[in-house]
Amino acid sequence: MSGYIMAKQTDDISLVMGHTFTDHHTFHHYSEMNKERIYMDYNATTPLEPEVIQAITEALQDAWGNPSSNYIAGAKAKAMINQSRESVGSMVGGRAEDIIFTSGGTEANNLVLNTAVEHFRRNYRDSEQGEGHHNGSIACLPHIITSNVEHDSIKLVAEHLQKNGKADVTIVPVSRVTARVEVEDIIAAVRPNTCLISVMLANNETGVIMPLQEICQRVKSLNKQGERLRILLHTDAAQALGKIRVDACELGVDYLTVVGHKFYAPRIGALYVNGPGTKTPLYPMLFGGGQERNFRPGTENTPMIAGLGKAAELVTSNLSDYESHMQSIKLYLEERLKAVFKDKIRFNSHYPGSDILPNTCNVSILGPGLQGWRVLSNCERLLASVGAACHSVNGHRPSHILLSCGVPTQVAANALRLSVGRGTTKADVDAVVDDLRETVQLLEEAH
Repeated sequence: MSGYIMAKQTDDISLVMGHTFTDHHTFHHYSEMNKERIYMDYNATTPLEPEVIQAITEALQDAWGNPSSNYIAGAKAKAMINQSRESVGSMVGGRAEDIIFTSGGTEANNLVLNTAVEHFRRNYRDSEQGEGHHNGSIACLPHIITSNVEHDSIKLVAEHLQKNGKADVTIVPVSRVTARVEVEDIIAAVRPNTCLISVMLANNETGVIMPLQEICQRVKSLNKQGERLRILLHTDAAQALGKIRVDACELGVDYLTVVGHKFYAPRIGALYVNGPGTKTPLYPMLFGGGQERNFRPGTENTPMIAGLGKAAELVTSNLSDYESHMQSIKLYLEERLKAVFKDKIRFNSHYPGSDILPNTCNVSILGPGLQGWRVLSNCERLLASVGAACHSVNGHRPSHILLSCGVPTQVAANALRLSVGRGTTKADVDAVVDDLRETVQLLEEAH
């Protein structure tokens, strides 16, 4: 799946990437303007795999019935949903019953933080009323620990809870050397009233993989001590799924967020919960018809769930191939950039001792007038971003993620986040590096 535009011409119309042109002059102008666009923003979103589109189409055609009904179209919908639940569970090393379908990662993350606060509230009240259980060391407000490089759907929820007096929040900064949140710093932040630790599995801008397994092991040891309230553990695995192996049981998390459009599935999500409502608390934010065992009511979005399930199957079957391909293409990209730009290049995704996602290359081309946004807006072929797509409202300010990781302001301002995909080729890389070389040359001459 190259980034090149594919056109299909008929006698009277042309179709390009979903655009229909009845005027051939308009079509050729469009083609000239958009020739050889190469997509390297797979951390922002991914296209759908053909098999995923097929699964969605079949669901739209054959499984249009309400999954709660008994007629054939409803029964087919129910069967598809059940199959997808199995597939998503397998992808993350869990069981079908551990999977709750949501509208996306943002909803899943909100569900976890609100559950942790509600669980603390209920248990704190019970412990206050029970004799001998409350020793005065547990503060009234639940305490949440997270890092300073999380997605906004964690960061802003935590801030909202704190602002409204519903929780205390500690934001642990990542190391400016490793760009990881360090285990000791997380443990040092723990209080008697800590109810949740939420740390992403991999960062969307630097590609740095966080030490989740070690954090979970240490916290589980703390949970065994005395009569303290259990600290719940959550990871947003949006950027890791489909790129590296993700096993929720091995990691030791209670909750894990799944985001479909990061691994060639549609824009839908899921939440892995280790024994929802039994081993691990889960309190609904929505109330309605009782779907998803009352944890997330609303008539199920069968076609999108079917697509998510198919994408999960592809990850389970092909992960090692995906990972090795992306790793080799990324290394080739970095070699070509070094060969062309030499000492003018700085990689913002290289940190001593830290593992990095196989597809992510965050790079700055040094020099005045070479800000990331300026370079990208002048590129003829490259489609990429300067950072997280959801932060584009921040205009041209350097990424706070890179600044938090110790990248100097001037370097961070020039950053480009290049993320390759399953179908990115060496020819794509060559074309992109040539495009960057020509663009930088033009900008330097203009400056």
